[in-house]
Amino acid sequence: MSSGFSAGHKGSVIARFEAAEVSLLRSLVSMLLGLVTPGETSDDPLERALGIGAAQAPTDPVLARLFPSAYEDEQEASEFRRYTEATLRDGKRADAQTVLDTARSGRAELTPEQAQSWLRSLNDVRLTLGTKLDVTEEIHDEIATMSEDDPRYPAYVTYDWLTYLQDSLVRALW
Repeated sequence: MSSGFSAGHKGSVIARFEAAEVSLLRSLVSMLLGLVTPGETSDDPLERALGIGAAQAPTDPVLARLFPSAYEDEQEASEFRRYTEATLRDGKRADAQTVLDTARSGRAELTPEQAQSWLRSLNDVRLTLGTKLDVTEEIHDEIATMSEDDPRYPAYVTYDWLTYLQDSLVRALW
């Protein structure tokens, strides 16, 4: 049985994973869930109730990649972030939780909505790992020439595997 995704019936997606793969996926998605905790909130009760958050761009490179600035102008980017970041964080957490709730070894059938959550979450995990590894377009060449004794090898192979999973999910959806 190969891991990955395939089209199911009536828009569903079939996920197939070995137990070790599920363990790795759950670990990576849990790590992502820890990163996208609710951001800073406003001191104003009305702003908190409306989900208006802090306007500061993240200094952590991973969070900056997951929550990029929408505008080059710092003031416009800050204002946009204030009104959108809390919702973006909520969405990323909900997608990650869907993966954790549905990730199983063997075979699982995902609804189209669950499959979309998987797609977004896999993308976020890849962005996180890719940022930490400083991945470039030459990653496949690097992996091909990298020794298995290289301490970076497991992380690069994991990134490559996540790329494969995301590709197989996209193909299953379309």
